Amino acid sequence: MDFTIADVNEVYEGPIGVLWELLMGEQIHVGAEKETGLLALKAGIGRNSTILDVCSALGGPARHLAKEYGCKVTGLDATKKMVDQALERTEKAGLEHLITYRYGNALDMPFKAGTFDVVWGQDAWCYVTDKDRLIGEAYRVLNLGGVIALTDWIQTGNMTDKEWEDLNSFMVFPYMETLDGYEQILKKSGFRISEKEDLSRDFAEHCHVYQDIIQNKLKDGIIKQYGLEMFKAANKGLGKWVEAADEGKVGRGRLIGKKI
Repeated sequence: MDFTIADVNEVYEGPIGVLWELLMGEQIHVGAEKETGLLALKAGIGRNSTILDVCSALGGPARHLAKEYGCKVTGLDATKKMVDQALERTEKAGLEHLITYRYGNALDMPFKAGTFDVVWGQDAWCYVTDKDRLIGEAYRVLNLGGVIALTDWIQTGNMTDKEWEDLNSFMVFPYMETLDGYEQILKKSGFRISEKEDLSRDFAEHCHVYQDIIQNKLKDGIIKQYGLEMFKAANKGLGKWVEAADEGKVGRGRLIGKKI
């Protein structure tokens, strides 16, 4: 799909960004705090860890990590509204001494080589146009022995061109990587894989939860604030994702790798 960072910015500057927070909470990823805690455990995060959260959005995971571990986190995001709101919420939480945010592009990270112990991503790199370059940048900014820890929405099965276009268009994804594809990119960039897990069954279950929320809890509010057409479009698009997840065509994966 011919989507760029400008298209993603437009989505998250507008009502769709609000909708995703209503569906998923301020962490804006599948599984919310529970998944953040699990990924942190697998990444070996501790009090002395320095973490770069790439595509940090509202800063939900960054605040969770700082609060739970006392570690230092830098959030990087290319949507100014997300960065501004993350700063505001972090100051309100009294965590600005542990968390900083940078407005910038994941494909040209504004950090020197060997800056971080962990590069972190949760269900957001599906928006990035060049995942090879993204992971190459992650490798560059990590210390030797540093860890890359990510979850992402992935393609898990064959689909027609129309299905591919509909699913990616609804989410404004340029494309979805596969779990094996991510593994190969990580290895090619110099990472040693310590964990690779398909989380697609859980992803399908969450898709049904989100569909129930939008149809039964958020419908009236969406229609009142944004109009009936907005609700219809959101419900239709999400319905296609539910169907594709049930059919094993899309899912979610987790990978942990070490810079060697």
